[in-house]
Amino acid sequence: MLKKFRSRLRKLLHVSIRKLISWLPRNQRFAVFRSFADCNPAPSKRLVLKIAETKEELEACFSVLHDAYVDSGFMKPDPSGMRVTIYHALPTTTTLCAKYDGEVVGTISLVRESALGVPLQTIFDLTPLRQKEGFIAEVSALAVHRKFRKTGGSILFPLMKFMYEYCTTFFDTRHLVIAVNPSHIEMYESLLFFKRLTATMVEKYDFVNGAPAIGATVDLKEVLDTFREHYASKPPHRNLYAYFTQVKMPNIQFPSRRFFTTNDPVLTPELLDHFFNVQTKTFENLNERQKALLHSIYDLPAYWKILPALPDSAEVIPIRRHQRFSVRCPARIVVATSDERQEIVMEVIEVSRYGLQARARDPLPLNTWCDLTVQVGRSDVAHFRALALRENENGFNGFYGFRLGEPDVVWQKFVSALYRSTTYNDLDAATRFLN
Repeated sequence: MLKKFRSRLRKLLHVSIRKLISWLPRNQRFAVFRSFADCNPAPSKRLVLKIAETKEELEACFSVLHDAYVDSGFMKPDPSGMRVTIYHALPTTTTLCAKYDGEVVGTISLVRESALGVPLQTIFDLTPLRQKEGFIAEVSALAVHRKFRKTGGSILFPLMKFMYEYCTTFFDTRHLVIAVNPSHIEMYESLLFFKRLTATMVEKYDFVNGAPAIGATVDLKEVLDTFREHYASKPPHRNLYAYFTQVKMPNIQFPSRRFFTTNDPVLTPELLDHFFNVQTKTFENLNERQKALLHSIYDLPAYWKILPALPDSAEVIPIRRHQRFSVRCPARIVVATSDERQEIVMEVIEVSRYGLQARARDPLPLNTWCDLTVQVGRSDVAHFRALALRENENGFNGFYGFRLGEPDVVWQKFVSALYRSTTYNDLDAATRFLN
């Protein structure tokens, strides 16, 4: 009886404090919220953060997500006990998980923009954001296990740190977007400095069972100065600037990559079939365009039999003749003229069997053969001749497409490994023949 009374008293006190804070001016209210931030720079070794990659880990993530969404009214209970969406099926989506004593207790999915876009683009216009430099990813499917929801961010903050480091170091993502319930938006605005996409709220967002939603975004590069301004002088457990940018957290297990790729796909044909055909009816419930796009993404024989069948009337989706792969490889190109020899720093961002795309710091001469050096991995460097063919790829100055001359053995094996792989573990195994 006494325990119930104390619980009700704490809840009443919590509600009263929230009401008092809500009456403060916006700047003061946000300052109060930031004063509540409590991030442990050295969490327990029992906590592990990693990419969800096994069937058991993915099932646990989708189950934690399902329970959190049902509890919040964002979805109706599903017979599978999991929340699985078409975006989870994409190789450009990475699901992160937090495990405590081996049990998944938190999850978050990063959905980088692809042929299917991102979930919130159905209700928010991302055109202004797409006109800026840098790739976009939606922070989606965030959930914490019931028994850890009242622990003061002991799971949430490590997940957020993992997300930040993964996006900036591995995922080649600069702009994060979110669609959140109005009751949660001020946490993102005050603590993490998200900015609203529009001034108005969407009254009904079908992706979360018709609940209202507010869209917001943050530029992971530009926001660092704001973080430094508001947090740098605070003690370690409240200094989110140091927490995100300086603290080294051994609890985080980053993916092992030999090559400088930017995706970490984990879904084998067997896992796709298990989650999207057997456990749920996600593939069956797709519209014709979504089915066609899925076929264009997984245009490999191993996946054909488990993808949803295409009706004769399905929309034809243009498919590139040669598959392309997202990478982030440091490079330099030597432009030699009769007067001088100029070396220009570049970054290769996309690779296909017969070409590549790169962004250069300085203008490049078009239709001129040059010497190109690309560091495709930690210990693998390729050298060959290349021809810059076009400028302004993706609408930005500094982007070039290249035709390759005679690629060396390192480049040929690098590209072959990409084509032979369906998951990042496959890629790691495929690189062994480079040695």
